Amino acid sequence: ASPWTAPRWMKVENLETRKPYDSWTSGQLNPEYYADYALYFVKYIQSMKAAGIDITTVTIQNEPLNRGNSTSMYMTWQEQRDFIKSALGPAFEEFGIESKIVVFDHNFNYDEIRDQEQYPLRIYEDTAAAQYIDGAAYHAYGGRSSELDLIHRSRPDKNLYFTEMSIGDWNPLFEDDLMWFMSEVGIGTLIRWNKAIIVWNLMLDAGHGPNRPGGCLQCYGAVDIGEDYKTLKRNSHYYLIGHLSKVIKPGAIRIGVSEFDNKGIEYVAFKNPDASYGVVLLNRSNEDRELLIGDEKESLEVSVPSRSIVSLSW
Repeated sequence: ASPWTAPRWMKVENLETRKPYDSWTSGQLNPEYYADYALYFVKYIQSMKAAGIDITTVTIQNEPLNRGNSTSMYMTWQEQRDFIKSALGPAFEEFGIESKIVVFDHNFNYDEIRDQEQYPLRIYEDTAAAQYIDGAAYHAYGGRSSELDLIHRSRPDKNLYFTEMSIGDWNPLFEDDLMWFMSEVGIGTLIRWNKAIIVWNLMLDAGHGPNRPGGCLQCYGAVDIGEDYKTLKRNSHYYLIGHLSKVIKPGAIRIGVSEFDNKGIEYVAFKNPDASYGVVLLNRSNEDRELLIGDEKESLEVSVPSRSIVSLSW
């Protein structure tokens, strides 16, 4: 679960003047209301549980460096650090909330804001805040997934999650879109210690909705449903998640692979709890590739056509 803004009455124009900011878009959280906002998180989680939905994880703010979303709130790493250690963490302890706390939830390049680079690492430096934090979440609207290598090497004890990437009218070519997403998001994040991938979003209608005023009018769903509410259009994210989820099962462990690097193939491999293997192969080249895949006990020959994705389970 991820809020896109605090209530307007909690927001200020900036932290220096703390002038009230009566807008859903932009603004910052008034530190005077840290305890109140933490209680919002607690009551939300409790209410969802009462409705039969357990919230496993929360992020503090969706895209905290983006002032432009129709509902948004600017939140620096300094603010998230202080909110977590002074209010949210203690509130979760007081009320017995077991939901994980995840920081950041924004782009690999930190929107090129210099003093916000390595946002999660800055927060982790504060042990009072870090004790409450499970890890960090990332989006892919800017930068590259290779940023996660640095974050993991610096704090391997903290988890990583990929939590948002959208498709839309700006990605007109299905094939190019699918190739990029599998490379950068699908395989690119999983080989860099990510524990989950979430895409934006599951299903939209023929009008790119539902959305709120100022929301995205060009976005696609993983699946778009036609005006008859029967016809389905399956977009690139549908196949991205399909390839991954068919062969990588909950609780799977990523395993090493050797001898693929000279084949021009991008790949990720897992061993599932039932002892089966799951492998996803991406061939972005214009040539077909032939591979021999297996372990010391058995192997299988696999053809990976040009510009294709192949997922295997055995």
